[in-house]
Amino acid sequence: MSLSAEIVRLAAIECLAPAASLQSGTGFPTLARGRVYDSRSIPVSDIDRGSAFTPTLSLYTRQSASTRRGDGQGSVERFARTTLEIVAELAISAGGDGDDEYTDALADGDAAAVMTLAVLCAQVRRVLTVGVLGALFRRQVAAIESITAETFAVPGLGLRWQRTTMLFECLIADDDFGAASASGLPEPAASFRAMLSDQSYAAGLLDAMTERFAVDPVPTTPIQTIAFEVKTGGVSGQVGRAGSVAAPFADIEEQNQ
Repeated sequence: MSLSAEIVRLAAIECLAPAASLQSGTGFPTLARGRVYDSRSIPVSDIDRGSAFTPTLSLYTRQSASTRRGDGQGSVERFARTTLEIVAELAISAGGDGDDEYTDALADGDAAAVMTLAVLCAQVRRVLTVGVLGALFRRQVAAIESITAETFAVPGLGLRWQRTTMLFECLIADDDFGAASASGLPEPAASFRAMLSDQSYAAGLLDAMTERFAVDPVPTTPIQTIAFEVKTGGVSGQVGRAGSVAAPFADIEEQNQ
């Protein structure tokens, strides 16, 4: 699991439920409004008791992968991919009252419910792919390679629920631990945090994570200069920092003695 894949999910949440909209209660880009959940489904307490169903979105990271860029590349030169899973559903209260109550997707439903779910999915796609509010998400994604939708049904039993799982297959930047910020966060997580307001949901998660992300206490000093001198009958050279590497060089045979 790569950290950059988690950043993609958090960026999508920030776009679908902007911090400014959560504070003001207006300006939400989808029918789900503020009912956008991170790695969980809608709780019973958030069900709209005055409506036949409650539009909701739940976001998950289904999978991530990091592969070497090619046979000629080292282990740290990698491409990364992730599958962002967004579950859109028309939620209802089920199971009775009290401790037996739970949330589920509306079963069957009429044509109006079907179209409401379709509109919700279309709104998600618009926000993340072309919408102004989706710019933060698109900055974390090099390309959305495919978008698929899976319905929730058991056709053999004639059962269908108003729930659609949207899968966004994304090409993303891999974690860059060599570019860690002063807080210890690698890129692109550090840059993403810098774009967020302190009141946003993702900012709170990342700020808590920086306290657990250890900074390398002994940073290594990279080699700045490798110099060689060609001589008659042999080759000599030095490796070291720029200020300490200068000709003439001692013969290799003499250095090894």
